[in-house]
Amino acid sequence: MQGKVAVITGGARGIGRLTAQRLAGRGARVVIADVTPDAGEQTAREVSGRFVHLDVGDATQWGQVVEDVVAQEGRLDLVHLNAGVAAGVADVASVSVEEYRRVMSVNVDGVVFGVQAAVPHMSAGGAIVATASLGGLVPMASDPIYSLTKHAVVAFVRSIAPVYADRGITVNAVCPGFADTPLVTDEFRRMIAAMQVPLLDPSVVADTVIRIIDEGRTGEAWFVQPGREPAPYEFRGVPGPRAS
Repeated sequence: MQGKVAVITGGARGIGRLTAQRLAGRGARVVIADVTPDAGEQTAREVSGRFVHLDVGDATQWGQVVEDVVAQEGRLDLVHLNAGVAAGVADVASVSVEEYRRVMSVNVDGVVFGVQAAVPHMSAGGAIVATASLGGLVPMASDPIYSLTKHAVVAFVRSIAPVYADRGITVNAVCPGFADTPLVTDEFRRMIAAMQVPLLDPSVVADTVIRIIDEGRTGEAWFVQPGREPAPYEFRGVPGPRAS
């Protein structure tokens, strides 16, 4: 990854920050894209990169950020679409329209707009990894709206991967279980502790992102669970039509 340029959304903290550290350690130049300037600037300094403010749900801002990165760095090779938020509500009827739009904007629009902005500037060898969730592979009754968005990310990644394969650009998703990140609230932390469910070390997720890029395959959704070796999830095929 020496000399390659990476953009990481939600890169100020958690999985994004750890991924930034690993990419920088491998020789990449890292741009931290986030809405939290203080934490974003701090992470950028840690990895000798730079920070840009980005609301991932805004397509115009995405275009401006990518154009700026290409103008300043001369290229764009790696994109980690990591920004995400949770609704944190099991009762869908109680979710306001505003909250629904906020979660969809960050978790879904942020991935779609990121791909739209980045792909035209990427060449063969480019890689996009979106942070989905185990809640994008299985039902998640504790937060159906969040699960909805992550299922959408997994489907989107798997659907567009063949489109860009001929251009040498890989598109994949990483699907961690409950990771110990700022997204986990104190209340949720107590709930899963009572269930005796271990929190996932976010460094394992960051390592998996790097592994996905290194593997060079496309259209995969890698699960990451405590105590298990991360691997591509094997989707069961849908039965095809049967002649009458």
